[in-house]
Order: sequence, then C-alpha cells, then structure tokens
Amino acid sequence: MNIKEIKESFMRVRETQDPLFSLYKDDKRKGVQNIIKQTQSRIARQQKAENDFEKRFEIETNFWSQGINLIAGIDEVGRGPLAGPVVAAAVILPHDFKILEVNDSKKLTDQKRRELVEIIKEQAISYAYAVIDNHVIDEVNIYQATRIAMKQAVESLDVKPQQLLIDAMDIDLDIPQLKIIKGDAKSNSIAAASILAKVTRDDLMIKYHKQYPEYDFCNNDGYGTPKHLAALETYGVTPIHRKTFAPVKDLTQK
Repeated sequence: MNIKEIKESFMRVRETQDPLFSLYKDDKRKGVQNIIKQTQSRIARQQKAENDFEKRFEIETNFWSQGINLIAGIDEVGRGPLAGPVVAAAVILPHDFKILEVNDSKKLTDQKRRELVEIIKEQAISYAYAVIDNHVIDEVNIYQATRIAMKQAVESLDVKPQQLLIDAMDIDLDIPQLKIIKGDAKSNSIAAASILAKVTRDDLMIKYHKQYPEYDFCNNDGYGTPKHLAALETYGVTPIHRKTFAPVKDLTQK
C-alpha cells in the first residue's frame, strides 16, 4: 500500500490494539511512522476526553445508582457585568448523554457553545432558563437576583427534578441540593446549564448592542472594558446599566 492508502486505513483506527499497528510498526518509510505516531496521539486524546467526560459524570452516576434519575444541573452567567441581566439555566440530562465536548462554558469558543447548545436542547430530558434584569438586581442585590434566576429556571422545567446540582449556591426550593464549588468543571449537568445560560445571555447582549452600539456590548458582554467605561463617561448610563454597581453608581450620583 502507498502512503495515502495507509493513512486512509489508519484514519479508521480507534484503539491501540488494532492489528494495523503491528502490521506497519517495522515499516521503514518515514511517512508511515509519522502516520502511526499521529494515530496514537489521536487515540490518546480521544481516550483522555472520554475519561474526563466520565469523571464529570461521577456525581450524577452516584445518584442514578440510587434510583435518583432526574438530576438538574444549574448554573448562572452575568453576575459581574455593569450592564444587562443575570441569566440562570437548569438542565436534566439522560443517562446515555455522551457529548464529550460539553464542559465549563468558559473553556469553549462561542462557535462551539452554539453548536453544543443545540445538541443539549435536543437531547436533554428537560431544560429551562430564567432572565433577571438589572432593575431587580439593583433592588435586591446580585446575589439574591442570581438565586431568584436559578429558582425560576428550575420551576420552569417540564419535569420536577429529584436532585439539584448547583454551582456553589443554594436555592429556596424544597428539593435536595448539592452545592459544588466550580461545579461547571466537575459535573456535565452543570456544564450543560452553563452553556445554555451563556449563549442565552450572549444573544441578549447582542440585541442590546444594536440599541446601544457605543458601549460595545456584543464584545464585552456588559463588563467594564476600557471601551465600555469610555462610553459611560461620554454617553452616560443606559436603561440596562446596574445603577448599584461602581462606577455606574458614581456616574448616577454626579
């Protein structure tokens, strides 16, 4: 076989025990040896991705083994920005969910999040999100607004979960809850919720950008970047700014 044919054959290889490795391990052609190394690296990356994914399902698997099947992962996005809402999402995944790329939304590109959110919506047993605007945030504070968003997201699910997995918070609901520090990196259910919340809020900030283009919301998501802060000084505070957050608060008191 020539190099091209060998490469095509190795592209179908999925495990290191495949007979092709033994067949070509002594082949003197440099191109063949490179193909073998590349294939071994690809298999190793895939195996690591599968192992990491299974590890992020350990918490859910433990509950499933106890007959607790409806487990909702909950996460939020938007606690720190100077403008826009806080968004929370809740997702219940099935036992056979196996989209290895689902992970903490902060580790993914915008394009990848948008690809994954459609798969999550399609495969989830149930999903929901809630949006709490800047006026409520100013009224009750961002911590309480986040709890409200999480509660509303859970209450909006089509089915009532038996267990909640929450990224480092608790919710005022009569459902068993497990708080997990950095949960979006430790639980696939929370990671799925983080992706849904992130894409939902990003889309809202893109809409706000069209209303207030000077503030660059489509790029800064409402965070206090130099361009955003400069726009605040030049154009003032918009209706979606959080007036209890500095430096917005300082500008409203001038």
